[in-house]
Amino acid sequence: MKDFAASEDPAVQAQLDRLAALTLPQGRLGLDVIRDLLARVGNPQLHLPPVFHVAGTNGKGSTCAYLRAMLEAQGLTVHTATKPHLVRYNERIRVAGQLISDSMLADLLREVLDIGEDMGPSFFEVTTVATLLAFARVPADACVIEVGLGGRFDATNVMDRPAACGIATLGIDHEAFLLVPEEGVPTEPIVRIAFEKAGIARAGSPLVTQNYASHVEAEIARIAALAGAPLQMRGQAWHADVSDSGIAYRDHQGELALPLPALPGRHQGDNAALAVAMLRHQDSVTVSPEAMAEGIRAARWPARMQLLADGPLTAHAPGRDVWLDGGHNADAGLALGRHFANVDKVHVIIGMLANRYPDAILAPLQDKTASVTAVPIDGSDSHGADAYAGRAQWAPDVASALRALPDDGAPVLIAGSLYLAGKVLAANNEVPD
Repeated sequence: MKDFAASEDPAVQAQLDRLAALTLPQGRLGLDVIRDLLARVGNPQLHLPPVFHVAGTNGKGSTCAYLRAMLEAQGLTVHTATKPHLVRYNERIRVAGQLISDSMLADLLREVLDIGEDMGPSFFEVTTVATLLAFARVPADACVIEVGLGGRFDATNVMDRPAACGIATLGIDHEAFLLVPEEGVPTEPIVRIAFEKAGIARAGSPLVTQNYASHVEAEIARIAALAGAPLQMRGQAWHADVSDSGIAYRDHQGELALPLPALPGRHQGDNAALAVAMLRHQDSVTVSPEAMAEGIRAARWPARMQLLADGPLTAHAPGRDVWLDGGHNADAGLALGRHFANVDKVHVIIGMLANRYPDAILAPLQDKTASVTAVPIDGSDSHGADAYAGRAQWAPDVASALRALPDDGAPVLIAGSLYLAGKVLAANNEVPD
């Protein structure tokens, strides 16, 4: 799996082109290559400020956004590594609170690619090493690092003792990678997913999680015990009730009355609560309840139920709300269904990669859809009109789909892929910064 990127900076693009040429040797699993590559550049993972490491199927990116916002509200300087980017590769790496500069990004990628040229590293191994080098070389008070895929064999899983590890919601996703048959691992799909995500557990580092079905919780508890990681699970070590009035949080330290996030959706209250629990179950940095509340209100996470501003793209659908969400799996579809539960009708514009399932998004919205328009995702292997079996009309692009909507004032949801979301943000002049 490769995640291609483009840059307007020639020096960055030269290194991205080198990255695009890398392949992951078939059948190679494990962290040996990235550990060897890290050793060649001085083991930067050993020289980081306190790390907050977050895995999960859905919600891990939002949890990282809350962690960053809370830490910054405390006045701390924060490095962050998140995936994927929406418009520019630089979005993946914030160095001391700022998007990495083109010059620093180009230099780091060149350095790692040159040093590891004979090792056959993957895209993700090279970019993770470059990110950790940046974080080790620039002073900061904390690091927030999002797992890319799974956990056990993810390239970020190289820290010896993070300040805290977290697991957000779990669901079936990336089956081709995370459910590959392997001897000695769980065979039930959702338990296997839990096994993979819990692979980030480390001795002495609290593993802070949401609550799950009992057999899933049992697997996470098993892995945490094997790793020697103190398990702090929702419903046991901490509790959070999310209502229309706020988040009622409690744990061994006491109770907190926290605000609802500005990010829409009940699930965002759950993600914010996980970030709070991660901060309250570690002792590497101190964050006050006031800073937690400020961070919850301040956090932003582009393309996750984002209401688009007036811009060149939304001008094609004047007088109506246009929402954008990059979710692409069943859990994301359920969240969309909850978000639009109280509207009469919504027009859906959907574009999905060819390895995704349109019903994951469309089924939870079927009673609310005023229309469905399918679009391609330029530059990606995406579903054509035939994948929608007559349930959707076809448009060549999002702008055309918006222009074709009836003049009924109903809101619009553009959904199905983060790749599509990135193109929408660029077209509407809302490039993340």
